[in-house]
Amino acid sequence: MTAQSTTPAGIHLPPNFKIIEVDGKIRKQPTTDPTPPLGVLSNFSGAFTGHGFNLIFRPNSGPPTGTTFPNPISPPAPTPPSQNALELNLTTEMLTFSKSIGSIPNRGLESQSDIFLNGVPYMQVINDVTNPSTGKANGTATGIHFEPGLWMHVPATTSDPIIGESLVRMASIPHGTTINAQCLQPTKTFSGPPTFAPVDPTPFVIGSNPPKLIPFAAQTASNTSTPRIPQDLTKFIAEGTITQDILTDPNTVLRNAIKGQNITSTIVFTVDTTPTAPELGGGTANIGFLVGASSGSVTGPNANAVDMSATFWIETVEHKITIPVFKPGQQPLKIAAPASQPGAPTPTFLVNPPKEITEPITITVTSTQIQYSQKVILNFAGLSWPHISVATLVPGSDLEVPNPVFH
Repeated sequence: MTAQSTTPAGIHLPPNFKIIEVDGKIRKQPTTDPTPPLGVLSNFSGAFTGHGFNLIFRPNSGPPTGTTFPNPISPPAPTPPSQNALELNLTTEMLTFSKSIGSIPNRGLESQSDIFLNGVPYMQVINDVTNPSTGKANGTATGIHFEPGLWMHVPATTSDPIIGESLVRMASIPHGTTINAQCLQPTKTFSGPPTFAPVDPTPFVIGSNPPKLIPFAAQTASNTSTPRIPQDLTKFIAEGTITQDILTDPNTVLRNAIKGQNITSTIVFTVDTTPTAPELGGGTANIGFLVGASSGSVTGPNANAVDMSATFWIETVEHKITIPVFKPGQQPLKIAAPASQPGAPTPTFLVNPPKEITEPITITVTSTQIQYSQKVILNFAGLSWPHISVATLVPGSDLEVPNPVFH
């Protein structure tokens, strides 16, 4: 039985907020309008926190705003100080979901009946905590990403178009990009832990198919004279926080995060701004600065986000926690689940046994865990540059242990 969060999300809709069809004012509304389903989005509830990793090649202009590096670049870059910089971030994250927004009417035309969406607003905040002095994720938190948005569930349609239930992520990024990414709703829950296909961060020639890869020296972890932040990864390699395996395949971070966990089931889906089926929609939109000058420009765009895909794994994790001696009437106990490895974030359970516990007992509880791997393609300098972010997130609020666990 999965424990439930006892603390509301950090973003809230106004009290009694509800979107209602305008013509409902002139016709009698049913007294019990059904709320459209959320599907797998019902797992997106409350606040989740955790750790992750971010890899981004970004443009690097000259003085005065360009990035400089402690060690001289070898061999010298074609344009001083460097045409691009590879930024690596060890991250902490909070992903907060509000309550569902209820029934959203979308009007159909002719043979297609109206449909009613439902969804949850969310807010994502990511901090860089990279510490070059220690090679660990214990540096001063510096904000690198803020994203408000909506996850929406779209019901199946039978005429225009003919398509099954789908999920949509709609988001705004302060750099000047908005996204609309869609996929068919997953129909299966798999037993056991997820598998993570490799993801390649190597840049490639714009429009090449198959991709014509253009590797850079900054992708070699042992190289200390490249345009990279941090430039020297020696301490990170020793700590295992940024290694060659991680630079080659950032999904390595996700595999490492679940070592030692007992994941009993997994749901997986991938949303993409480039439609994966003709009936699906999606796309990105960017401000003029990112898009750059007209097609006659030899330097632009500055960093045009042309595609975003993100795979989410929703996992049920089983934990064993020990309940100490307890008498009814005491304050409820807060017990953190044992960490599968040092420093890993874990959920905390709020335990209020309905009966006396005369000696310590061990009980089994479960929680929801979210893992994701996101890839944004940025076009600049004649290449497409994968920008990859991964994270593992656990409930950030106390989870109430249901009484049947003690029976």
